[in-house]
Amino acid sequence: MAPQREIVITGMGVVSPIGIGRTAFAEALRAGRGGIRRLDLFENADLPAPIGGEVVDFDAKLYVRPRKSLKVMSRDIQFGFAAADMACIDAGLRDHPPDPERLGVLFGADLMTCELPEVAATYRGCLVDGQFRFDRWGPAAMADLFPLWMLKYLPNMPACHIGIAQDARGPNNTLTLGDVSSLSAIAEATRVLERGQADALIVGGVSSRLHPAVLIYTRVYDADRRGETPADACLPFDARRRGKTPGEGAAAFILEPREHATARGATALARVLGYAAAFEPAENGRPMQGTAIRRAILAALQDADIAAGDVGHVNANGAGTPLDDRIEAQAIRDTLGDVPVTAPKSFFGNLRAGAGAVELAVSLFALQSGLVPPVLNYERPDAQCPVNVVRDRPLETGKQIAMVLNHTRYGQAIAVVLAGA
Repeated sequence: MAPQREIVITGMGVVSPIGIGRTAFAEALRAGRGGIRRLDLFENADLPAPIGGEVVDFDAKLYVRPRKSLKVMSRDIQFGFAAADMACIDAGLRDHPPDPERLGVLFGADLMTCELPEVAATYRGCLVDGQFRFDRWGPAAMADLFPLWMLKYLPNMPACHIGIAQDARGPNNTLTLGDVSSLSAIAEATRVLERGQADALIVGGVSSRLHPAVLIYTRVYDADRRGETPADACLPFDARRRGKTPGEGAAAFILEPREHATARGATALARVLGYAAAFEPAENGRPMQGTAIRRAILAALQDADIAAGDVGHVNANGAGTPLDDRIEAQAIRDTLGDVPVTAPKSFFGNLRAGAGAVELAVSLFALQSGLVPPVLNYERPDAQCPVNVVRDRPLETGKQIAMVLNHTRYGQAIAVVLAGA
């Protein structure tokens, strides 16, 4: 049996509420500067201003080419495209490109919501005496909507646009698995490279959860949270936590076998040691118990061929809900003991399909700087969350192994193990 290939990360790009680009992102983490704020999404509406992690000062024209592609790119797609472009530059793919037939794209993405002004006129055309007539929607949509409208909102389009722009003609796939989408893309990319089916992959995830329709549909922002401030909106593992805080963003990485990176003169930023995924079915309405999280952690340790004591820090899912944080914290304590735990959602909220990628970028920063960012605004420990939360200031660490966790409310869980280069 041939020895397993060592898979390394050679480039990173990020679009996030705390910074665009690797340098700005790292500076915000180092300074403990969060990006959760009040959002002006509901103009002239009798609704409380929502709170979330918004990407500001983003200019898609700086990244998207050809420029006309913007006509068929939603905000999500623009974020993913920009992050991938930065990752390719960071990894030196422009100067030393791999064989296009051996360069692929794997991305996590969400269902994308259309901008309301695009469908407002069509919707009004279906109103009769103040009532919506569904039988009118088909003909009205066909007559009024931009012919390529649907291409702006298909989840597979980030990977498609990235593949076209980067001339990546190898494997191209999109994973839509909610909160575990990004880490699942990292895991699948690792296996594709280990099998020798590609020489390099552009891997990441993207989502924007700040659309009014998304907020209403998912009920992530409720009117009874009117008195909430950005400082106490997202509180992973804190006894005051009340629920998820929405956000948006994307991150992308270049993954390739060590020998391929060395041959083209690329510098490795980190290694992917292993991963594991598990599932816990909900039975008869019983709340999740965290068994999938435990199994994913233990299997990831085995896949990476390391012991629990080797892990320098855990980058937790830290959703900020009473149940999610409790079962995750207990799973971490049961399997990894008193390992330091950080929760990046306290910086930028819940990015759903983009969460794992942007959160993995946080651990990449920690491995390179030796500083594990704290959980922002963590003040009141919860006895039901018995984990060693990094708080108040970055934790200096010499341990060069990190475990990144994500899980969903449907029972999926995934753990990815990173190590210093």
